[in-house]
Amino acid sequence: MKKDTQIKKNPLSLQLDLSSFEKATDEEKFLQQRMRESTTFFKDGMKRLSKNKIAMISLAVITLIVLIAIFVPMFYPYDYGQQLGIVAGQDSDSSYNNLRPFEYGETELKRIEAGEKIFPHIFGTDAHGRDYAIRVIYGTRISLVVGFFASIIVLIIGVIYGSISGYYGGKVDLIMMRIVDIIYSLPDLLMIILLSVVLKQTLTPVIEGTPLGKLGTGMISIFIVFALLYWVSMARLIRGQILSIKQQDYVLNARSIGAKSGHIIRRHMLPNCISVIIISTALQIPSAIFTESFLSFLGLGVAMPMPSLGSLASDALSGIYSYAYRLIIPAITICLIVLSLNLLGDGLRDAFDPKLKK
Repeated sequence: MKKDTQIKKNPLSLQLDLSSFEKATDEEKFLQQRMRESTTFFKDGMKRLSKNKIAMISLAVITLIVLIAIFVPMFYPYDYGQQLGIVAGQDSDSSYNNLRPFEYGETELKRIEAGEKIFPHIFGTDAHGRDYAIRVIYGTRISLVVGFFASIIVLIIGVIYGSISGYYGGKVDLIMMRIVDIIYSLPDLLMIILLSVVLKQTLTPVIEGTPLGKLGTGMISIFIVFALLYWVSMARLIRGQILSIKQQDYVLNARSIGAKSGHIIRRHMLPNCISVIIISTALQIPSAIFTESFLSFLGLGVAMPMPSLGSLASDALSGIYSYAYRLIIPAITICLIVLSLNLLGDGLRDAFDPKLKK
């Protein structure tokens, strides 16, 4: 009877002699563990990104440029709009105009001879006697701010529009996508210039004397142009992702238990589109910076005396043969920012796109 009970509890005892086996110790169990460390999608992507040397160098360059644009103006002794040769109640001193790098005006030379320490003009001054280095730094700040906020605007509009179109499908998707096709067929450059000119003339009397007036009509018109034209690519990408995701079982399960459409899109669909969102946003920033630069170059961007890299390059054309470095410096800055952001965007695509995993 005892043997039958033992067989019921341990059926393996018919084939194996259980007395020949011993329980593993805690140390032996630990040696047999081969579990992978728990991680998240973001951590996994950042780990792959850190192995991409080109992307990490680009990230370091962008970080350095951002830190310079944010912190250097805090302790820099000159202001972007300060005309050094003009003093209240005195005649203007033209010796400050068109100084070459590390040169000084006549008044500054006298102060140096008297033993006073004067901070040098690293990139010289412009035709109005304004320190050129601080103007380049402020121009970089403006370009980065425009690129970041324009990309946020494109992200919000594109994600909302593409999600609604892809989720509901049918006639809703047909109508919404035809609107996208119409906007996509418009010539970008021509529409940007026309909208910038019209909005600049329309917004000037509206925002004059308000806090928005400090930004200038040029910068506001740039944001409006991006809100009207540049979101269509993001909307198409998100729509394609939503169309493939909404057929998944977990979406059908959420529908079957009565979850609302907004909840399904926010909690189940968009988190699975995060790789496309990150990559598209990262590649949109350099496009926005380049657009702002050429609009400012044409005189349709940031209002003077606030500098922009494009407006600095435009001003430098008048003295390109005598002061070529004034064009080269903002041009190199634009190239560094755009190239670094593009390479970083490529690295993010390689790191966060699940289809590119080895």
